[in-house]
Amino acid sequence: MKEIETALQSNAAFEVFGQHHLKSCFSVSELAASSIGAVGSAIANLLQNAGLTYTAPRVLVDQKLASLWFAQSIYPIRWQLPPVWDSISGLYKTSDGWIRLHTNLDHHRAAASKVLGTKEIKEAVTAAISNWNAEQLELEIVTAGGVAAAMRTRNQWQAHPQGKALATEPLLIWDKKREVRTQFRPKSSKRPLQGLKVLDLTRVLAGPVATRALAGFGANVLRIDPPNWDEPNVVPDITLGKRCARLRLTEKPDRDIFENLLASADVLVHGYRPGALDGLGYGTNARQAISPNLIEVSLNAYGWSGPLSGRRGFDSLVQMSSGIAATGMQWANQTRPLPLPVQALDHATGYLMAAAVIRATSDAICKQHTRNARLSLARTAELLIAYPQTERDKYLNLNAQQEHFSNQVESTPWGKANRLKSPLAIDGVKIEWALSANNLGTFAPKW
Repeated sequence: MKEIETALQSNAAFEVFGQHHLKSCFSVSELAASSIGAVGSAIANLLQNAGLTYTAPRVLVDQKLASLWFAQSIYPIRWQLPPVWDSISGLYKTSDGWIRLHTNLDHHRAAASKVLGTKEIKEAVTAAISNWNAEQLELEIVTAGGVAAAMRTRNQWQAHPQGKALATEPLLIWDKKREVRTQFRPKSSKRPLQGLKVLDLTRVLAGPVATRALAGFGANVLRIDPPNWDEPNVVPDITLGKRCARLRLTEKPDRDIFENLLASADVLVHGYRPGALDGLGYGTNARQAISPNLIEVSLNAYGWSGPLSGRRGFDSLVQMSSGIAATGMQWANQTRPLPLPVQALDHATGYLMAAAVIRATSDAICKQHTRNARLSLARTAELLIAYPQTERDKYLNLNAQQEHFSNQVESTPWGKANRLKSPLAIDGVKIEWALSANNLGTFAPKW
């Protein structure tokens, strides 16, 4: 996928092995391998630019393992992961099409229930939605503070103002160059990000994937969540290698702690919608005043221009909006929307964010200037849609086997678990996570 290489301005190649493909009309496994390979290429460039290697090290990606990581990386031993979805989330038939509700969060579920005028019961929600126009219901739920997406065909999305806006956006939006004096220097090719301080303000799922990847190369990742926030269905998967703490950014004592953390961070990764940090008093100018040398990489759901740029969204909803689910339905000759076999937009965007962090850090070290980067799930969707998959006789089964697991069993707060082997290998580099997965709020908010 040449556009990834162009977006990251990478001159370090990676090799993909394994002819394994997830079942889809799109090249999902190739996207998995390419986005993970981009991280490896960025590390190779960093090592070479920092003078730790004379030539870029060889980078290998196992396409089968890459595909499996896009599903889940942790496999519990005698315990179970919580359900991915709550009882209301899912696909619903409307009077004129289909809509997907995302109601894992209490306030999103309450918003949908209020608009529909029903109790939070699947049967009642199904009956109520059957009388609605899909796009009208989407608008009503979003206006009420919920999240939902009507199914649009590819042609409908390309004609939509947001689809038109995305057509003009690059895969990675690099902001204006600015001079920086970063304190970070890679000391070892074995653990190239050792000592890099990454402040993580992301939630499900792309941002946490990005910071998990950075932690695998030794980055010191500190994730900050508000009190009482939880993501039990993904925490065991995506907190690997991180310290997770809590702060209430509306109260002065916690704001003071946060500002001290921000001032000493090398990198900030966040998924706040445009203007959201401004509302907390931490707009762009305020962040740069606190931490002038900070590198920032951020994401949103629907893109950074156009009428939906400020809309909340998730991978499953962007698939509905962008035409992915409708194209899948037609490809499979079925009567209901067909999503991707994994949340590929989240995972791919996450790995591209990690690659952007590494690229920006490399520039800061070697050129004394850098640029912040912005990505979106919807723009990653455009990348995937450009690569339809050839029909295949056999598709990859997502059931991981013992041969796919690391040799070391992971001890977590929930019990022991197997973790997949890394899909990425870089000559001379050790990819490992020093901390097992942990509950949100386990650590104190300090480096």
